[in-house]
Amino acid sequence: MNNNTNLANVSSVLFVCMGNICRSPTAEAVFKQQAKLHGLSLKIDSAGTIAFHQGNPPDSRSMAAGRKRGLDFSGMKARQVIGSDFDTFDLILAADEANLIDLNSRCPAHLQYKIRLILSFVGGGVTEVPDPYYGGELGFELVIDLLEISLTELAKQLVLAKTG
Repeated sequence: MNNNTNLANVSSVLFVCMGNICRSPTAEAVFKQQAKLHGLSLKIDSAGTIAFHQGNPPDSRSMAAGRKRGLDFSGMKARQVIGSDFDTFDLILAADEANLIDLNSRCPAHLQYKIRLILSFVGGGVTEVPDPYYGGELGFELVIDLLEISLTELAKQLVLAKTG
């Protein structure tokens, strides 16, 4: 994991999971909410390492769980990570180790400092956002719980970095 990104210079964040229908769009929605709450003006997007769900909206179970917490998924459509994303985004956050490895294998070496795990902003035992796709409703709630904890902390760290 790389922690060399200067958070004071972050103006764009990309969230990445495999299919871009569960974890990464939920992270995008959570972080948009946190950015607004913390007064941050950022470009926030999500993508997948594969194009299987290209053009599809987020999973209906992700949206149902998120809407209960006031999350907004409007306009989101699944897309695959493209080469220019590594230049465009200041911080690229992967849902799990497999996606982190995939991103690092595609990313030019001089830009790999931008890539981290989504849950790297909080200490503790859980380092990966579990994929809720094949599980039940509680899995989608757990994903939001984990994302809210880490991404609230990221928003706070960005505020401190930009004002400190």
